[in-house]
Amino acid sequence: MSATRPSLLPDPSADLGLHGARAVVTGGTRGIGAATVRRLVTAGAHVVAVARNPAAVPAGVHLVTADLNTPGGVQQAAAAALDLLGGIDVLIDNVGRNIQVPDGVLAATDEDWLANLEANLLSTVRLDRALVPHMIAQGHGAVVHVSSNAARYPQPNGAPYAAAKAALNAYSKSLALACGPHRVRVTAVMPGVIETDAVETSLRQAAERTGQDLETVRKEFHQRLAAPLGRPGRPEEAAEVITFLASPRASYLTGITVSVDGGILPTL
Repeated sequence: MSATRPSLLPDPSADLGLHGARAVVTGGTRGIGAATVRRLVTAGAHVVAVARNPAAVPAGVHLVTADLNTPGGVQQAAAAALDLLGGIDVLIDNVGRNIQVPDGVLAATDEDWLANLEANLLSTVRLDRALVPHMIAQGHGAVVHVSSNAARYPQPNGAPYAAAKAALNAYSKSLALACGPHRVRVTAVMPGVIETDAVETSLRQAAERTGQDLETVRKEFHQRLAAPLGRPGRPEEAAEVITFLASPRASYLTGITVSVDGGILPTL
């Protein structure tokens, strides 16, 4: 990624009211999840990162390895997180995966549909079912679901993924309505194209495949996006919104979905 971009992010030392908060972040070792873990740490939270495979995490962060695509893995992760933190105040449901169907929506098999629903909806529903009752019992908490702009702007090879994320948005609203009387807030964030390590890897592969230099490939990629801001987002930019929504500063926000896409979404 380019090292010349100026940082326009807020001061990470600014008080968000999360000092001492007990937070769980799924998919917490890569991309948006890893950036959210780092942002929560700078805000003073105690953090458990959940991931399928072992990986490095910031100092002081607990790593729990579990497969959230299975009910057993969800129960394992929830029990371990509660044991490590002694409770929970913030839950960031970030884990997800776009299992694409190259030949289009009519070629999608039952397995394609079910795999996307497991990865992008049911993993979240199950973990919420295990952890949100603890927030309800204590009378406060914040849940942020990481959805996708694909829920409103599906791509030809990603219909099952888009449908699963649209279902996640509907579920988020329903959960917010159910939890509001207990002072537990539920919001959703819909990132657009975020320049994660996976995107960077694909750009490098494209450069090698075409014989172009990396910056030329990156520039062409940005132009194809046609984003009003002229570039993809950075994980830290999505993490800033997620962390804000999880914080007491967003105390009157619940049941909403927020696009973080540089203006790409062509609808109101």
